[in-house]
Parts: sequence; C-alpha cells; structure tokens
Amino acid sequence: MTLSYLPDLLAGDPGLVEVQDRARARAEFEPGQRDHVNILAVEGVRPAVVAAIVRAVGESRLENARGSGKETGPYPPVVVITASTSAAEDLAEAVRAMLPKDLVAVLPAWETLPHERLSPRADTIGRRTAVFRRLAHPEAAGRRGPIELLITPLRSVLQPVVAGLGEIEPVKLNTGDQADLSKVAERLSELAYTRVDMVTRRGEFAVRGGILDVFPPSEDHAVRVDFWGDEVDEIRYFAVLDQRSSDLVPDGLWAPACSELLLTDSVRARAKALMGQLPGLTDMLDRIAHGVAAEGMESLVPVLADGLTPVLKLAPPGALMVFWDPERLRRRAEDLASTAAEFLEAAW
Repeated sequence: MTLSYLPDLLAGDPGLVEVQDRARARAEFEPGQRDHVNILAVEGVRPAVVAAIVRAVGESRLENARGSGKETGPYPPVVVITASTSAAEDLAEAVRAMLPKDLVAVLPAWETLPHERLSPRADTIGRRTAVFRRLAHPEAAGRRGPIELLITPLRSVLQPVVAGLGEIEPVKLNTGDQADLSKVAERLSELAYTRVDMVTRRGEFAVRGGILDVFPPSEDHAVRVDFWGDEVDEIRYFAVLDQRSSDLVPDGLWAPACSELLLTDSVRARAKALMGQLPGLTDMLDRIAHGVAAEGMESLVPVLADGLTPVLKLAPPGALMVFWDPERLRRRAEDLASTAAEFLEAAW
C-alpha cells in the first residue's frame, strides 16, 4: 500500500512548512555549518514528517544543481537515529510507503556486544556491509545505488567499525558478463562466504559444474548463476527448500562481504603475533592465523583490524541528522555504555 500522498496532505501545516524550509536551507550549508531545531509531533505523524524532510532536501539539491548547470553526484542522505533496532525497522516500513523503497536503508546493529565471543548473524553483517558500500559508492542504480534516507539504531552509531568497509568490492555478475567461475568462487571465499555442497542459508555458496549457487546475506532469496563457458548465461532466484529456480534476477548478482573482519594477510599476521600474548585465545587465534574463520573472532576487531572508524564518518559529509526521541536516546546511550562495561569486565 502506498501512502505517498500523506506528506502532501500535511504540506499546509505551518510547523511542517518551517521544518521543510529549515531542511532546504541545511542542504545548502557549507561544510562545518550547523543548525538545530526541535520538532514535536504525535507518533503517527512522525514518519510522514521524516518523508517530508527527505523530499525537501532532495528538491532543494535538485534545484541547486539545475541553477548551477553542473552535473552533480548523489548527495549525502538524511540520517535518522532511533533508540532500538525495532524502532528503526518500524520507521523504515512506514516511510517506504511514502518514498521509493530503494532510497531507504536500515543499518542494523549486531545482535552481540562488541567484545562477546559470539559472531553476529550473516544476514545482519551482509545488510551492514551493503549499506557501507552504497554510502561509499552511491553511483549504482536501483536498490544498490544512492541512499536518501538512512535509519540506524543507536547501538550501530556507538560501535566503531573497521575502517574501509565501504571499499570492499562485492561480487557483481550480470547476464552476458565474462567471468572465470573458479576466480568468482575464490573471491566469495575471501568475502567470508562458506563453500558447501548445497546452499541452504545466507552466506553460503556452492559450485556444481557450470552453476554457481550463492545466498547473499542482503537478499531475500538465493541466487543461481548459470555459466556457458566463461560467459554468464542466466541469473535466477531459487528456493533453498526444493532447490528449484524461479524468476530472473533483474539486476544481476550483487554479493557483499559476509564479515566485517576479512582474513587478510595483515589480519592473519597480527593473529599469529598475538598467540603468545593471549594464551586463553590460542585456538581462536590459531584458526585466524591459518585463514579459517572462528566463532567470536569479531571480539578481536580492535587488535586485529587495520583501524577503526566511527559509523557516522562513513556517511558523506553534510548528512542531515534526525534524532528520534532525543531524551530516550540519551537514556539508551547511558544504559548501553554501562552494560557494555559490565559485560566487558565479566567476559575478559
């Protein structure tokens, strides 16, 4: 169901007019300029207000581009920070009824605390790496292209991530492409996909003759790529329950990384060097040093990765920030900090 008319119905409200004017002005700010406005609205109207802000920012930037007569690339998104993942998902679902779905993205938080010796789910990591890639390289089209509205829970914002995640090249294949199947399989392994005999879960791939089955964690369905020699002949979705192919994939295979800690040569070398310093983690470090993913290895990101960066640094400069229920966000931030400190001391 589409509710795209709702922002238009509210267009005459003086409060919303002022919010849109401020949003348009913000789109014209120079780097470093700041502005702040408090918005009070009943719960049911808030998604429509967010949609109106996104529209206003987009219209203002389009007008500026036309006025200057210059070709411009994708602009920074509007970023909404919520107190919980469920609130982020609910807001995204509501706003997608008012805006093109491809322009709205959610950056989910890990299900685990950063120092827990448990790995986040593959679909969570896949959705995150897909968002990071789209933020860093928004020149593609469709659901893999620019993000105009990014919704993220506070946990995602507070947790630094490995630097350069947006630069990790996903596996991309389209009908008619020339590609070496063995090299594609090798690249999927580098991106932390697990090679299996039959794909049943996200983050797995299988090779049978000239057929590549892969389940990108950012997709709702697994994808089957038929090769004719070194040429991609056909790309279809398939059901993991009965392995039957179904509809053609309109925009081809796009498989982002399944881990935020890829086992590069530098990561493996650091793991080997740490084995003598952290005797309690010898087994985990030994697996990593040999290029084998280990459960909970993400807990060692601060000492294994090349560097960490705040999540908001990954958004293009000039992104407009919307804090969803600021007082609740403050309380949530305090709770997360105290909980993380307690579990960190208990776990290590």
